Order: sequence, then structure tokens, then C-alpha cells
Amino acid sequence: MAEESAALPAPVPVETLYRHSDLKDFPFKTTAELDEMTGVLGQDRAVGAIRFAAGMRPTGYNVFVLGPFGIGKHTIVRRVLRDLAAKEDVPSDWCYVYNFETPHKPLALKLPAGIGNVLKTALDKLIEQLRAAIPAVFDSEEYRARRQAIEGVIKTRQEETFGKVQERARAANVAIIQTPAGFAFTPMREGEVIPPEEFNAFPEDRRKEFQTNVESIQAEFTDVMQQVPLLARQAHEALSELDRQVTQAAVKLLVGDTRMQFEALPQVIDYLAAIEVDVVRNVHFFRIAPQVEGQPGMIAPMHATDDLPAFRRYKVNVLVDRAGQEGAPVIYADPPNFQRLFGRIEHVAEISNLLTDFTLIKPGALHRANGGYLIIDARKTLLEPFVWDALKHALRSKEIRIEAPTQSFGPFSTQTLSPEPIPLNIKVAIIGEPSIYYLLDQNDPDFPELFRVTADFDGDMDRTPQNKFMFAQILGSLARREGLHPLSNDAVARLSEHSARLAGDAEKMSWQVRRIGDLAREAHYFASQAGRGLIERADIEAAIEAAVARISRIRTRMQEEILRQTILIATDGEVVGQLNGLSVLELGRFAFGKPSRISARVRLGAGRVIDIEREVELGGPLHSKGVLILSGFLGARYAPDEPLSLSASLVFEQSYGGVDGDSASSAELYALLSALADAPIKQSFAVTGSVNQFGDVQAIGGVNEKIEGFFDICNKRGLTGKQGVLIPQANVKHLMLRKDVVDACKAGKFVVYPIATIDQGIELLTGVSAGARGGDGKYPKDSINGRVEQRLRRFAEARRSFGRSDDGVRSAD
Repeated sequence: MAEESAALPAPVPVETLYRHSDLKDFPFKTTAELDEMTGVLGQDRAVGAIRFAAGMRPTGYNVFVLGPFGIGKHTIVRRVLRDLAAKEDVPSDWCYVYNFETPHKPLALKLPAGIGNVLKTALDKLIEQLRAAIPAVFDSEEYRARRQAIEGVIKTRQEETFGKVQERARAANVAIIQTPAGFAFTPMREGEVIPPEEFNAFPEDRRKEFQTNVESIQAEFTDVMQQVPLLARQAHEALSELDRQVTQAAVKLLVGDTRMQFEALPQVIDYLAAIEVDVVRNVHFFRIAPQVEGQPGMIAPMHATDDLPAFRRYKVNVLVDRAGQEGAPVIYADPPNFQRLFGRIEHVAEISNLLTDFTLIKPGALHRANGGYLIIDARKTLLEPFVWDALKHALRSKEIRIEAPTQSFGPFSTQTLSPEPIPLNIKVAIIGEPSIYYLLDQNDPDFPELFRVTADFDGDMDRTPQNKFMFAQILGSLARREGLHPLSNDAVARLSEHSARLAGDAEKMSWQVRRIGDLAREAHYFASQAGRGLIERADIEAAIEAAVARISRIRTRMQEEILRQTILIATDGEVVGQLNGLSVLELGRFAFGKPSRISARVRLGAGRVIDIEREVELGGPLHSKGVLILSGFLGARYAPDEPLSLSASLVFEQSYGGVDGDSASSAELYALLSALADAPIKQSFAVTGSVNQFGDVQAIGGVNEKIEGFFDICNKRGLTGKQGVLIPQANVKHLMLRKDVVDACKAGKFVVYPIATIDQGIELLTGVSAGARGGDGKYPKDSINGRVEQRLRRFAEARRSFGRSDDGVRSAD
């Protein structure tokens, strides 16, 4: 059965080389006329995933937001979550208060929104009242009378006890005298102490009688003295009970007023009861009213002395205050270091010591976002020590612990406070790149359990009239927010066209909001320099050209080396087994095309196509795959019934770095066919496109940059009207070429051909018919395919004559 010869393609129409945006899609004069955009542009799938995660109550339905860099993921996530949060209830306030039973473990109080500072103010007022009321109570006449009564009773009992001993002593003529060394007992006569010399003159029996009396009185006195501590203790207990009763009465009255204010909050009621007990227990701190310096009798307000440890215990540390908030919180933590996320315990220096207490506990982003949403950056989170593991632990345990990282992960503990953990109810949105998402998903077993929802952002969107109008609204919002000049509809159209160029597709628009925004800001500069208050299309053009000029030094130097023939690239003439391939170099945000000479040599061999790049380990796996496909194509088309008996070598000339990708495989095949058919290739053409084993030319990336890279060399050498580029037919829809390239094509000085098959391409490159098999199953002798087939048959015959050994083969050219 005869094959049909492939018809040569027509050049790509000029109007297809660059697809302009229709100004009808921008029904306004300037962006100042546009309203703010309320929706989200072109990310329905990702937005739906975020809303789903927010609505799921079970544990683990946090969301990882992934997508290309610079497409506005943070802005969209915050906008979506804020819209959802606005419809939710305001979460609770959280406070830390002193733990009177275990001081190093402060208690957490959960309060209705806005009540935290109300409680703080109420307790400050209560303590201030107590510090004024308690000294007044102890200074009252009633208290003094009751105290004097107790003291009088004790004094009377003491006097009665000592009086009995004194009477016994007088009856026995013994005097009790108090000396610096204690009490002394001496003889007495008629109420007068007998001098020692007179006493010594007494008869012995009288002296012994007196000594016996002294010993008896001394024993009785000792018994009485042993009762003194008991009387003192009774006095202390009685006075303490008086103080307790007086204090309790005053405290109960004042605390009762505060208790009524918070009677609906059991936690607060319990805490007020603990305060009441503690104040009574430590009333000595309140006995002396603070005085204003220089104003005797004037009581100082509480804040003048509230730094004293004795009174700091009664303060309230309002950790999270929701007063005035509407809806649930949406918090973006940046940078997400340990203290910023989980809070911290601060210390103050006092006399070479670092001290702390519950009032120095500070909240983290988890506290502020509790009851709402937390947004963090994946890369920054993973780079911060201890943060990722601590975050996972918090989400699993559903509680926030404020502690130093070394408390959980270090071998030693230096923490002086252990605040009560706070229950955690939160949705976390982590924003990152796809590579980070897949890395975590494959290597962290906790990740799929805790982040069950994926919001995958598209890198581009359809170039529809609706999307273009919303694109204009985004630019209008940017201009108003940042004080830029409004943009004309033509300027917006030019930016939408550049967005399609960034997407690498004339039917799409890129989501690289950051780069588009940068161009709008830079266009504002050029408009201002020209004295205009409106950004026009020319300003956008100037901004694009200036941005390229700032980062195109390497491209300029490489083109210069080609023009100086340091790097060999031919743009005219014909050569067998040689043609211009095209590649793309990406340097940061800038990508440009670069022509490379590809050459092929063939000889008799064992059917191996040698990829020199691969042999010296400069070729990547995709490039090597493309070369191996060539062997499959040659064998299936030209030698299906006998061994492929050639040895061919392919190389990127003057390539000193790595080569990867299969976009040059069609060019390499053209070079092989040219060498086998001995048909020279027109050097005025450059080629890009991959190929399969059936000879179909397949789409590649970077088609615009590749065409422009070869055009720049031809243009600087002088356009002849014969120069052009062969691209895959499937890439035509991706064309958004520079204006100078389009103008050259329109003038007939440059051409772009869409190629569907290898036969079409080789016929254009050589000017010789590719040929199709006739009814006899053979290609025409003078066609490219016929000449290749005949050459390979000669190789096969020569190989049979040499035997199957690969050694000593000779050229069959």
C-alpha cells in the first residue's frame, strides 16, 4: 500500500505570532473607574479546598496551600479565611493568674470575649480598695477596743499568776529581784533586803531555813515562768483570730461586690475565693497603707507600689484580649520562630539574678489565632529550630504549652514556671512550594494525618474576557492601595498580553501577580518621568524593556561571542549533517533562547547511535532518552527486517555545561538523516521540537524564547528573508513573540514554520522531497527517505561482508 507524502506546511500566520487582547474586553477608560474585586480570580479548586478545610471540625483537617512562587497565594488565603472568619463567633479571652496552691504553675482562665481586661480592672480596683480598707479597719476604735480587751485579759491572767508567787515569797521573807542576768532570790526582813554580810552572820540553822524557803519559791516561780509561753501563745492566737475576723469581714464585703460582677463565670468565682483566703492569710502585707511621698496621710494608689511581689500575685495577665474584635481571628505569623508561635516567659534582672512570674508570660501567634485561623510559611517554618515538631505536637494534643524549646527537646530543664496549658482549637494553613509539600508527604508520617487537605493553586488561568476584566480590577486595586497612577485600558491590555507571555501560552494568563505588580509600579515611574498622571501602553512597554535590559547582561555577552564567531553558529549556506538547535537558559527570573550547533557523523557499525554528551556525562536522562528514540525510529522505518548497521555520533558543539531535555531530538534526527542521505541542510534555519519513534514532532517548552534567540543573531547579522525557525505544530498556540520578531515576519524577512512530522521538517531544511513509499513498498530513490534507506542497506551489506565483528570496520561513505 502506497504512503501519502506529507504536504509542506505554510508559515505561521502573522496574527497568530502574537495575539493581542481586544480592547472590547476592557470596557473602561482607566482603572480608576473600576470597583474593588470581591471574588478570587481563577482559583476555584484551591479556594474550594480552603473552605472545605475551614468547615471540617474533626482533627487533622488543616490545609497545605501549594503553588508556584509569586502568584499571590498569601493574599488569596488571607482573603478567603477573613471572609469565612467574619461569619464566625469571636473566641474567648485568655488570662493567666497566680496559683496560690502551686505558685510555679500559673492558672489559665477562659473568659468571654472582652472580659479579660474587665476582670483585670476589677481586681486592680479590689486590691486597691483592700489596701485602703484593711489599714483603716485595723486603725478603728472598735478594733483597738477589742484588741485591748484581749490584751487586758491576758495581762490580768499574767499578773494574777505572778501575784500569787510574790505573796508566797513575801510570806517566806524572800525577795524576787530582776537583774540583767535574770531573776534573783534574796532574804528579806520587814520588806527590806538583808545585806550579804549581815545574812552571813545569821546562825546556820536560820540560814538553812531561808535556803529551803528560797528553793521552794524558786521552784514555784519556775512553774509560773513555764506558763508564760503558753499565755503568750494564747494571746497571739486570740489576737490572730481577731485579725482574721476583722480582715475576713472587710475582705468578704469588698470581694462580694466583685463576685457579683462575675457570678456567671465559675472559674472567676473560684479564683476570687482563693484571693479571699490568701488576703486573710497574708493580711500583714495590707496592714500598712502606702503613703504618697511628701504628703503624710495621703494614701498612694495601687499602681504606685504594684511592682512589689506581695501584690503582683493579685494581678491578671490578660494574654489574649478580644475586646472590639469581630468574627474569628486570622493571624499570619512571620517569621514563625518558636517564641513568636508559642509565646515566651520573660525575665527581669534584679541584683544579678534573673527573676520571673506569671505577669511576664507573653502570648504567641497560636494564642492570638486560637478559635480561628493561623497562616504560616512552610519554608520559614521548617528552617526554624524546634518549630515544626512543636507545632505538630500542639495540633495533636490540642493544647498550647508555653515553655522554652529546651524544656521539651533539651537534656536539661531550666524553666522556672510551668503555665497551665491552654486548649487549642485552630485551623492552620501552611503555604509553600510543591516540592516542600511532596517532601513532607513522603518523609513525615505525621504530615498526612495533620494536614489532610491540599489546596493546589494553578500557575495560570484561561484568557477569557471575564478573567481579563477581573485582572483589570486587581490592577486597579493595586494602584489605589499603593498610590499609583491609574492605568488606561490599553495599558491593562498590554499587561494581560505580557501575562500570557509569562504563562508561555497565548490562550492562558499567568498568575504571577508579583511580577505583574512590579511592572505596574515601574510603569508608574516612567509615566511620572514623562509628566503623565495616567499609565499608558507605552509606559508598560518601557517597563518591560527596562526590566529585561537590567538582567540581560549574560544574554548580550553570549550573543556577542556568536557574532564574533567565538561560538560557531551559521545563519546562511548549506552543510551536511549540521544544523542549528535551540535551547533555553534560565537565570533567576530571566529566560532567553540560545542557538547551538548540532552535528552528526555516520559510518558502518553495529547499530549504535552515540550521544557524546552522555558519554562524557554532560547529558541528562531526558536528553539521553531522546537520543535512544532516534535508534528506534531509524530501525523501524529503514531497517525493519535486518540489523541496523551504522555507528553514528551526535554532539552539541561548543557545549561546556550540562545538556538535558528532549527538545533537540528532532534537530538531532534531522542531522542524522542529512548525514545518511548526504543532503545539505540550510543553515538559515534553526530547529526545536522533540520526536517520537513514529516520526511525529512533539511540543516543547520555551518556544518564544527559542525563536527570539535565533532571530536576534540573524537580525544583528542582517535579515535575508530566508531565515526562520521550525517549531512543533502543537506549539503554535503558545506563541507570544516580541514585536520586532512579528514585524520581521510581517515584512517577509523572517519565518516561523509549524512542523507536525519529521518528513515535513527535513524537506524544508534540505529542499529535497522526503518521499513516501510507493506501491512496491520502496521510497523514491532521489528522496531523503530513499537515500537514507539505500545508505543503510549498503551498511548492512558491508557489515555482512566483514562478519559480525565490530573491530576493523571501514567507512562506507
